[in-house]
Amino acid sequence: MTVSETFQQFVLPTYGRFPLVPVRGEGTRLWDDTDKAYLDFCTGIAVCSLGHAHPRLTAAIREQAGMLLHVSNLYQIPQQAELARVIVEDHVGLPGKVFFSNSGAEANDGLVKTARRFGHKRPQADGSPRYEVLTFNQSFHGRTLGGIAATGQDKVKEGFDPMLPGFRHLPFNDIAALEEAIRPETVAILLEPIQGEGGVNVATPEFLSAIAKLCKQHDLLLFLDEVQTGFGRCGDSCAWRTISFDLKPDGISWAKGMGGGVPIGAFWVSDRSIGAESASLSSLMNPGSHGSTYGGNPLVCAASLAVLDEIHEKNLAHNARRQEQRIRGIITAWNLPIITEVRGKGLLLGIALDPALIEVPEGKTPALVVVTKLMEKGLLVPPAGPNTFRLLPPLNVTDAEVDEALEIIHGVLTGL
Repeated sequence: MTVSETFQQFVLPTYGRFPLVPVRGEGTRLWDDTDKAYLDFCTGIAVCSLGHAHPRLTAAIREQAGMLLHVSNLYQIPQQAELARVIVEDHVGLPGKVFFSNSGAEANDGLVKTARRFGHKRPQADGSPRYEVLTFNQSFHGRTLGGIAATGQDKVKEGFDPMLPGFRHLPFNDIAALEEAIRPETVAILLEPIQGEGGVNVATPEFLSAIAKLCKQHDLLLFLDEVQTGFGRCGDSCAWRTISFDLKPDGISWAKGMGGGVPIGAFWVSDRSIGAESASLSSLMNPGSHGSTYGGNPLVCAASLAVLDEIHEKNLAHNARRQEQRIRGIITAWNLPIITEVRGKGLLLGIALDPALIEVPEGKTPALVVVTKLMEKGLLVPPAGPNTFRLLPPLNVTDAEVDEALEIIHGVLTGL
């Protein structure tokens, strides 16, 4: 039986998979089962921050696997404590506490639960709890029932009614719409500083500033979904600082790049006082309020420590900023009408396409047409909506690798 036939017989068809069977990787290269090499600018959709089989990550996994894979969170796990310290002190830079999950969707669910707790502690004028979380059109917050309810895209909701109540979706970067949307039951605002899956749309500094002001005015929590954008991907440990440096969020979610390929997610909650008997916001998530069997076990935390230490010590966020400028400069010099815009920051970049200049077969999108042709030429990139594809190389990508990828992109786009 071929791999494709085995998939068809035994695996739920929840993914539209490309006919590619990866078997090994090294750095920015990926090889399939025919030994064809690809330049990987998808990296598991912004997951493999250090590329494939990075020696530091591989060694950390091997060493920890030889000592202790897993224990219950009933006990104190030293790797988890150290990883939380590193995240708070070296990356967030604001006092707070961290919970470890297995994915970004779970991390966002944790933020929503924190908002619900806060809404009980600080209720409406009539004493009923506040519970509503405002999110934005074209957002993506995961595939759990909570995640799809929070996501501002109808395609992820089809056939899963009724939605979990307590979410409304507003136009992104529209301050007036946000000001009008706040109701007595509203308790939090959740957004991606840069929308990844939704098309690589960047929040404006004015929008983030307005959100912060409204949160303070209406006693709302400000949550940032940095699942795809965090830990150096956008040119800083925290993507929001590349847009509005002085912003002080109440909660942040992560996953993807923080493990380099090992399944780990996390959310951080601020230690700021909420004025109730000198309690902190983070104290609302007390014993019994949340849990995860595998979250933060010794193996995944050892792996994440290796990844985050490498990003921090080698200043890979700087390389992300530098490569962004190189990519933008080269693409601008092409002056290709088929490229309408380059959006994003660091090494989360969206190349927007003019659909009128692309012949699209029925059932496909312009982005899928281009992504497929790039794959045929040896470059892997993911789509981001119907008319945009993303560049998500490892954070340690070299000038030569970027130049090689851009040469492939130029050749494909000029041949359409």
